[in-house]
Parts: sequence; C-alpha cells; structure tokens
Amino acid sequence: MTSQTDTVRMTDAALDYLREHQDQHLAQLDAFLSIPSVSADPERVADVRRTAEWIVDELSRLGIERATLHETSHHPIVTGEWLKAGDGAPTVLVYCHYDVQPADPLEEWIRPPFEPRHENDRVYARGAGDDKGQLFMHLKAVEAWMKTAGRLPVNLRFFFEGDEEVGSEPIEQFISDHAELLQADVCVVSDGDTFDDEGTPAIGHGLRGIAYWEVKVHGPRQDVHSGQYGGGVDNPANVLVRMLASLTDADGRFTVPGFYDDVRELTDDERAAYASLPFDERAWADETGVAQPMQGEAGYTLRERLSARPTFDVNGLWGGYSGEGSKTIIPAWAAAKISTRLVPDQDHRKIERQVVDHLKAIAPPTVRVEVKVIHGGAPALTPLDHPGVAAAARALEAGFGTAPLFQRSGGSVPVVAALDAHLGIKTLMVGFANPTGNFHAPNEWMSLRNIRDGMASLVHLWAELGAMGADELRG
Repeated sequence: MTSQTDTVRMTDAALDYLREHQDQHLAQLDAFLSIPSVSADPERVADVRRTAEWIVDELSRLGIERATLHETSHHPIVTGEWLKAGDGAPTVLVYCHYDVQPADPLEEWIRPPFEPRHENDRVYARGAGDDKGQLFMHLKAVEAWMKTAGRLPVNLRFFFEGDEEVGSEPIEQFISDHAELLQADVCVVSDGDTFDDEGTPAIGHGLRGIAYWEVKVHGPRQDVHSGQYGGGVDNPANVLVRMLASLTDADGRFTVPGFYDDVRELTDDERAAYASLPFDERAWADETGVAQPMQGEAGYTLRERLSARPTFDVNGLWGGYSGEGSKTIIPAWAAAKISTRLVPDQDHRKIERQVVDHLKAIAPPTVRVEVKVIHGGAPALTPLDHPGVAAAARALEAGFGTAPLFQRSGGSVPVVAALDAHLGIKTLMVGFANPTGNFHAPNEWMSLRNIRDGMASLVHLWAELGAMGADELRG
C-alpha cells in the first residue's frame, strides 16, 4: 500500500512534470484543436474519425491498455483502461467528447477556427473549451503520473464520444452493449465550466435534459406570386411564425399541455443554495450583450431559471427569400429548429411525443406540418453528499488555490443520465472551461490559467480518489 507521504511526493513530481512540459503540451493541444471534428457536418466525417484515431494513439502512447476505436451508428467511440492500482482501489470512468460545434458564422472569427491562436493568456479555437481542450487536459494529467511515478493512484477507464454535439444518439446502445468496458465506482465528466473567469472552480451537481425537433410547414407545391395568390394561399412562413409564437406565454412558459406535469420543484434548501451563490445580474447582462434579462417565469430568480427550470427556444428559422433586394413570393415551405431544456423528473421521450402531437393539432388545415425529433437526453442530479464530492472539492482547491462552489448547469450532457440509468454510476461534474469562453459561438477560447490549474486539479483528483477504497467511494 502506498503511504500518504509517498502519495504526496508522487503528486508533487507529477505537478512538476506539468510545469516543465507546459510549452510542449500547448503545442500538442494546438495540433489536436487543428483537426476539424465537426460532428454535424457530413463533409467532416473523416476528420471526426481522425480525431478519434489521434486519441487512441495518444492513450496507447501513455501506457493505457485496450485503447480501442469502436464503430457506432454514427461517429466512433473511444475506450481504454488502466486497472493496475491494486486490490480495493476504486475505478473511475472518465468521460469527455471530442466532437465540436460548427464554426459558423466564419466571418466573425478573428482567425480561422481550426488555426489556434494564443493571445491575452488564452487559446482561441473551436473546441478549446468545449470539449477537446478538457479532454486533452485529462490525457496530460495521466501522462504526468505515468512519466513520473510509472503508475496511477487509481484505476481509470476512458469513454470519449464523437456525437455529443449532435445528441449522443449512439450512447445508450453502446452503454448497453459494452457495460464491461465502462463499469466503475464513479464517473468524472469534464464538459462544463468554472464558476467564473477569475479562477473560482466549480463542481456541477445537476444537468438539464434536452429535447430537440425540426418543424416544417408545407403550403403550395412551389413558391407562388404574392400578388396573384396572397389572400388565398395560406403562407407557410406566416403559419409557422404564429405556431411558434403560441408555444410560449408572456412569462416565457412553454404552453404545450402536460409539459410541466413532472417538473420537480426546488426545495427550500436548494433555493437557499442558489441564493448563497455570488451573482451579479447587471454584469451578466453586460457580458451577454443584452439590455437586461428577460422577465421569465414568475416566482423564480434569474439564477434559478438559468439551470433549474425548463426552457423553450427557437434555434433556427428559415424559408422563403433571403437574398438581396426583394422577391414577392409566398414560399412553398418554412422550417424551424426548436428545443427545450428539461429538469428532473421530466422524461424527454414523453415531451418529444407531446410536442409532436401539439404542433400537428394546432396547425390549420390549409397547410401540412412535418415534425421530426432530432435528439433528446434526460436531466441528471448527483447528491452533494456523494463520497466523491468532498474528494473533488479538495482536489480543485489544491489546483486552483480557491475552494470550489457548487452549481447546477443549464446545459445537457446525455451520457450522465444514461450511465446512472443503465449502470448505476453517479457522476462528478468537474469542468474547466471559462464561463464566457464563447463555446458554440465564434472566437471560442479557454484561458491558459484554467488549463494549467485544471491539469493540476486532475493530478490531485486521482491522488484523492486513489486514497479511498472502492466501497468507500461507492458509498
């Protein structure tokens, strides 16, 4: 058994390694970010695969065993494992995703999105924070332990997917088919952010779910002259806009019948926890570039609405003529992409059916409405008294020099709920991206400070979890 003194010595050696190889690691990160792994773009299929192969090669180089690229119904999944920490040592599953969002609009990037630039102590590139930068940090933390101690203090399994940004469709089937590759005492997910940009780390203990649809309203068989047919042919764009407008009330609440039936209300303790977090609404609005926050649901604070309440959004809207000048037509069709963020205990499959049925019910008989479910995922919560939370808090404080705050995320990571549902694995959500880092937007960035302190935190995390027994970690 490794003594506490030996663990401290080995941890310090791994931290020294990270400092000594910082420039080399940043150059490797740039190479990783340069691969355009856009999962939504059919023309990037080969690049997504090349990214998965890059990860397999890197895991193998680090001494991770059974590093494997698995074919799925869409993009590959990568797994690997190192299980030599000794009898009774806990096993931790590490999850990140290597696919990235499309870079559009390209003209708003200062430099091409897959040509990383370093400026103002930041790395700018698509995927810098979401999520390739964070995946890379896990690889380097492992490298630091393996190059200095020749071993890890905890058993690690790796689970990296290439479909998170398009809904993680292959995930549940993969978990069901390959449970033996994923069994662990706890999962660590790094696909989130710190509490602020000033170096306050965070532990996420909740994620919203998601449901996503494409709606298409069909009218005449082709575009027709608005002068000849206006007043007689119902305009699909007009119909679509009316339908979408009817989906929310004045407070932003979703109007689909039954949508709120299963929403778990916040407890008094949860509301007190939200109230205790530092939050400046004016600064938030300024950073976002809006005049002020929307009014939102009555009875809930902005902070609560951002992560603990369901939402509805139109994500895209198109149809008809959008070129220069005018073209007076009634378009043959109009379409939109819409989504909801869900909270415990909403079932995304139930919500998907409700919305499809509702949209078809409210459509006038003058048009034909087509609704396609794109993807969905369940919400998730990790109890704050889970044994791994305290260990993660100590590791983050050691890495960042500041105690972490605890928060629920407004985003969605479908794998978290899937691992809990299929394998009973709870998740520690330890993210390192900057909250204002423009993920999903032009000029995405991550601070070098968060990269450095995040890698150090992961080195400490493996030591902290390795000091626990498997039974203790499972609780």
